[in-house]
Amino acid sequence: MSAIEGQANGQTGADALISALADCGVSHIFANPGTSELDLVLALDREPRIKAVPVLFEGVASGAADGFGRMTARPAATLLHLGPGYLNAAANLHNARRARTPLINLVGDHAVAHRRHDAPLTSDLNSIVAPQSVWVRDVAAAREMADAAREAVHTAILRRGPATLIIPADAAWGGCATSGEVTVQVAPVGPNEQAISLAVDKLRAARQPAIFVGGRCLQERGLEACARLVQAGWRVIAETFPARQARGAGRFAPERLTYFAEMGQTQLAGTDLLVCVGAKAPVGYFAYPDKPSKHIPEGCQIHHLVAFGECEAEGIVMLADAVGASTSVLPATPAAPSQNDGALNRESIATAIACHMPADCIVSDDGVTLSGAVIAATASAPPHDWLCLTGGALGQGLPLAVGAALASPGRRVLALTGDGAMMYTAQALWTIARLNLDVVVVVAVNRSYEILRFEFARMGKSELGPAGRDLLSLDSPNIDYCSLATAMGVDSVRCSDSREFGERLRWAFENRGPFLIEALCVP
Repeated sequence: MSAIEGQANGQTGADALISALADCGVSHIFANPGTSELDLVLALDREPRIKAVPVLFEGVASGAADGFGRMTARPAATLLHLGPGYLNAAANLHNARRARTPLINLVGDHAVAHRRHDAPLTSDLNSIVAPQSVWVRDVAAAREMADAAREAVHTAILRRGPATLIIPADAAWGGCATSGEVTVQVAPVGPNEQAISLAVDKLRAARQPAIFVGGRCLQERGLEACARLVQAGWRVIAETFPARQARGAGRFAPERLTYFAEMGQTQLAGTDLLVCVGAKAPVGYFAYPDKPSKHIPEGCQIHHLVAFGECEAEGIVMLADAVGASTSVLPATPAAPSQNDGALNRESIATAIACHMPADCIVSDDGVTLSGAVIAATASAPPHDWLCLTGGALGQGLPLAVGAALASPGRRVLALTGDGAMMYTAQALWTIARLNLDVVVVVAVNRSYEILRFEFARMGKSELGPAGRDLLSLDSPNIDYCSLATAMGVDSVRCSDSREFGERLRWAFENRGPFLIEALCVP
């Protein structure tokens, strides 16, 4: 059946799918469609409850859906063109899976009968999408579309990760009977009393236990329970890179696990029990010669309080109640730093951000070598949310900011990035400008992959030679980030001293719309 015949007989499979997504609360689709997805595009024309957001690159779509999901706990969707389109999105889908973000991937495919011809864009989609997906369904026919959409939303919320629908073109254009509205509601549940009692018994039997928290434990309700536990004498440690953390003045700031495994072993020395709540047992990002892979000391027992699909925030509250942690007293807020003059470097950039960050700001962090200094400086900044690079795949910062801004209208978003990280997904600037989003981009420019230079030194290697220096540098030619922003429709400025940077940043936060600051901090 052709697309025209399907529409003449009523709604198409694409209509059924898009309407079912809207019924289930999906409000945004970040799209870079191709020929196979044109019936889905037509269906979006007929569904006013969903906002279709065009992007220039699929990695922007996946990162934006991740940012939207982190801020709302509701899935947004991506619309991707066959295997190559999905592969372009995969890096930020990797980050989204590590962040446990609910989102829906709509991946167009060839019509079922066309697959056997091995056309140039044919690929093994089921194998390609599986590693970044918590669930995959290849929709066989138009009549399955509505049910598949509802199942995808339910699974993405329940299992908290990317759920992927592979949609053959004929399933989209085929005629389909109208389906009734069904709203998917998944109530989060916490662990049962038996699980809580077991965790309490283990904590009380251990000599030197610690509670390792992540996920939604680091949002408002969970943080309040963490503060109660610390006040009652229990050690609470936060994962290094949480998907979202509530921070700033008036909020409890738990001890944070250090990045490097050998330093983590020092931090956790003597710990004989680690109760994990919303976080996996910590391991190092990489292996190094003669260094440990795990943060935990030998012999330390691991106990997971919440099972897969359970709400960790409810779990940490129940645990605090069970151990009798009834009150919490926040420590005194440290004094805010003062803006200073002089050279622009990571410390002065961090100080300026701490001085001028507005209340309720959302920080999308892809800053790598800059991030640590800004995190430390903003401990006493006005209350804000921090979105970390959960999976280590660079290029998250700007796309995540797109989704966060759309999810939280009225809140300012700071996209914190480096000159290397930004170039993975600079196309996001076009979407930011097109939608006039309240996003301030700070790109710290040091003309190199500074993090790799640091990692090189940690591995105990000899001095870099000409080839190594060339591979880790970002000069010759220097990238002009202001010109790049202008080409994408974003106003910008270049700063090379700390006072000018602070003034420009303050202006950007006080005014609406997008703005980029190229911060030159070349050694």
